[in-house]
Amino acid sequence: MELPLVVGVDGSGPSLTAVDWAVDEAALHGLPLRLVYGSLWERYEGTVPSGSPQCPSEQVMAEHVVAAAEERAQRRNPAVKVTTDVLPEDGVHALLGAGDTAFAVVTGSRGRGELRGLLLGSVSLAVAGMARCPAVVVRGDTAGLAGTHERILLGAGEAEIGREAVRFAFHEAEARRCVLQVVRAWRIPAPGTAGTQTAGGNSVLGHVGQAAALVEELLSEAMDDHPAVRVRRATVEGPAHRVLVDRSAAADLVVLGARRRTRVFGLQLGRTAHALLHHASCPVAVVPQRA
Repeated sequence: MELPLVVGVDGSGPSLTAVDWAVDEAALHGLPLRLVYGSLWERYEGTVPSGSPQCPSEQVMAEHVVAAAEERAQRRNPAVKVTTDVLPEDGVHALLGAGDTAFAVVTGSRGRGELRGLLLGSVSLAVAGMARCPAVVVRGDTAGLAGTHERILLGAGEAEIGREAVRFAFHEAEARRCVLQVVRAWRIPAPGTAGTQTAGGNSVLGHVGQAAALVEELLSEAMDDHPAVRVRRATVEGPAHRVLVDRSAAADLVVLGARRRTRVFGLQLGRTAHALLHHASCPVAVVPQRA
């Protein structure tokens, strides 16, 4: 059975933008779409038949939110199969649970009731930091959301946290028939530390060579499995978070790997992921690698 693409909905503008993006993504991969709304009223109030005079206002709102999202999804692409669920949990736990049996879980950049100037909502950040499946935060400018760049950007991290991300990025690039840009950022050590540039510049060449070798190691298996994907490689000197945020302006999706430590609670995101989730010009996919 095909795993669904799960989308968190709450009636906010960003969540509806996420629905639009997820409909297109589901159609691209031939997946069913599952719209999920987390609501605690069921847990505390009990289930009241829909339409009953005693129907709590929260239940009315939840039913309206998922119905409106379902209608929007069906208008965007009637061929995509859509189901809806109102789960008796807060938004984060509802989406994390739904993500355990999902192709990926998708959220908007902010939710209903969150501060207008907030760069990223708390639910989106928590899901991206703890989901056991790929988590996509839909954000960015018009071109990035529309997918007009025809480019997937993969941040090449360390091998132990990047292999699942590589597979996800190749899968996306193949489905979209677009270019996969793989970028590895590297830094010149501070003066006086091991590896500082020598007069001949051999240290710089060494860093470039190491970065290029890591990229090749990461890509070798996936390239054999996806020979039709056009891959472009780049090794860039600079902080990874700045390099990738800048390059996201020419991408339709940024893909990053993340380590998931099974006995560690709380968010498990590094500086680069945080920067992209808050500032990228296109949607961001955080793909977990089990430790």
